[in-house]
Amino acid sequence: MISMFHTHIAKQANDEIQKVLSSGFLSEGETVLHFEKSLEKAFGFKNCATVNSGTAALHLALELAEVEAGDEVILPAQTFVASGLAILYLKAVPVFADIDYLTGNISVASIKEKLSVKTKAILPVHWGGYPCNLNEILSLAAEHGLKVVEDAAHALGATYQQQPIGSISDFTCFSFQAIKHLSTGDGGAICCKSTEDYSRAKSQRWFGISREHAPLTELGERTYSITKAGYKYHMNNYAAALGIANLVDFDVRLKKRIQIANYYRTHLIKQSGIRLFNYVNDRQSSYWLFGFHVEKRIDFIRKLKSAGIAASVVHQRIDRNAVFGGLTKGLSAQEAFDESQIHIPLHDALSMENAEHIINTIKQGW
Repeated sequence: MISMFHTHIAKQANDEIQKVLSSGFLSEGETVLHFEKSLEKAFGFKNCATVNSGTAALHLALELAEVEAGDEVILPAQTFVASGLAILYLKAVPVFADIDYLTGNISVASIKEKLSVKTKAILPVHWGGYPCNLNEILSLAAEHGLKVVEDAAHALGATYQQQPIGSISDFTCFSFQAIKHLSTGDGGAICCKSTEDYSRAKSQRWFGISREHAPLTELGERTYSITKAGYKYHMNNYAAALGIANLVDFDVRLKKRIQIANYYRTHLIKQSGIRLFNYVNDRQSSYWLFGFHVEKRIDFIRKLKSAGIAASVVHQRIDRNAVFGGLTKGLSAQEAFDESQIHIPLHDALSMENAEHIINTIKQGW
């Protein structure tokens, strides 16, 4: 079976991890710092602070954006539940906006309709790795004094108008979970536009204690006085070592994804029963997913499965979960998207022969 996802482990991983195990220092230390600086260099990130999951990154970023109980955060329902749960952790209110039917990304027009006096932040999700219309979102946020927290769990290596995702908004959150572009087993990162927010991120990820300003005394205890409750969200050296190893060939793997995605687009653009998502050339998708709309979706899934190929919607609208209060009315594009969206395999272990088999199978009809 050609699977939807694959966990990439670099050849160098054993050596990098063994260094950490041999050192005896498994928690946050120099290896984590090395990984953070490597991420900044590789992707053009601003002020990168790693954490232990993408969900932790979202929660912490929203707190840094000063989202509080009763505040509203506008986001798309087309995402994973973590995006909405991070808002609930702060006792804030997720407000679901509609999406663009031909990208899966949040609609700026819908954001405008959802604005209220309680709105504190906008949380756009780069669905499948394709960047949202950030200029319009940032302009709207500036006009209304709002923070922007990008959920870039799918978008490592993506660019928008030649700017790296991770260098544009107030906060950008990444995931290094097992099947993402870059895995640390589990982990994440927050990129902060301001150095002040970066300092707060590093403190809040470790109980509210700033390691840089809390030196060890002769008694063996750090000198500190916590002013705000923080979290145990820091990354450990073991995870960072895996990230460092997996970062080595990232460029090669991303180019391969783009090559296969372009092959898919070329061969599916005129395929009966399929409507490809839009793609604007002012941005580069990181192609965590390759999705489109398909007629007779269940028949399509069964056809591919009979040929040893997985296909999946990946995620459907998260407001169908009771924890978010039930389906939001009036999201017409989201409703249509849910009826026909599908994704086919696109990952590091996929060969061009696999891609050809997938295309040939689709061309047979379903």
